[in-house]
Amino acid sequence: MNRFSFSTTENYPEWSLLLTWVAVVEAASVSGAARLLGLSQAAVSQRIKQLEGAMSTELLDRSTRPARPTPAGELLFDHAARLLAQAGDMTESVRNLSRAKRNIVRFGCVDSFAGTLGPTLIHGLSGASRQIRLWSGITPVLDKQLEDRQLDLVVTTSAVAGKPTIKKVSLFSEPYVLIVPRTMDMDKIDTLKELGKRMQFIRYSARSFIGAEIDRLIESHDVMIERTFEFDNTDPLLSLVTAGIGFAISTPLCIWQSRHFVDQLRVLPLAPYLGVARADDPSLSRTLYLAARQQEVGKLPTEARDVILMAMERLIQKDIAPALGLPPATLWRSMRR
Repeated sequence: MNRFSFSTTENYPEWSLLLTWVAVVEAASVSGAARLLGLSQAAVSQRIKQLEGAMSTELLDRSTRPARPTPAGELLFDHAARLLAQAGDMTESVRNLSRAKRNIVRFGCVDSFAGTLGPTLIHGLSGASRQIRLWSGITPVLDKQLEDRQLDLVVTTSAVAGKPTIKKVSLFSEPYVLIVPRTMDMDKIDTLKELGKRMQFIRYSARSFIGAEIDRLIESHDVMIERTFEFDNTDPLLSLVTAGIGFAISTPLCIWQSRHFVDQLRVLPLAPYLGVARADDPSLSRTLYLAARQQEVGKLPTEARDVILMAMERLIQKDIAPALGLPPATLWRSMRR
């Protein structure tokens, strides 16, 4: 059964009348609505009378000063405000879809992704009818920019979607790994606690998403290490490790973003040093997610996901795994279902 009535005899109110009614209620007076709409008070009053005729009921209680909405008027205001908001979203969605198909796509991603997989993503998605513009940043900022329509798609490390209109799909996970100077003798060090007694922990700052996640991870295993050096980026973090000042915890992509340090580092699985039996324990990894506003960018999220997963598999097998000296299967896991 069709839930819409297409009868030409149905007396639907015009959009301009609904807009006028919303303005009257929000301004709390006819004169205020007239100023908002740039109309005369007489014109606003005439529109309200037309709307009352279309709805076959009184919307304003004119026995009060100023006139107040009747219960029917309040109900109409709720519905009209929602309809007008949805109409605005509809217009913006259609325009965004058209832009995504023929022109510019604004893609945001976390720094470690931009510096490693970003170029492949641009090559894989760009074409004669599409131009990719790439931004990098931290997860909270990127998610907010997507909500505010400043970006069309984002790759972040948070599974939380700020609005119901935003859909997030998991791309892949990568493990947290232990990083020590290449010359460090680890034969007699069995735990992260013991390592923390011998060397300083060079960590990501707690204000970064990855830093907060790593802090929660080690604290959940009752490992408390004094806070000394903290950085927002991987480059200074690894430079201190290569200088023999301390050790760090990071991920394969983050390390590869600063791969000029790799020859001076030793990368080890983190699980044994936390007393975790399974190296692929989900709590010892981070997941990257692709987010977009639903029904606005067509098949682009699916295309982007395919390109990203193929590029990640190739990067791990050909470059990262050989450089870090670890099996490819231990360095990432596709989340494609």
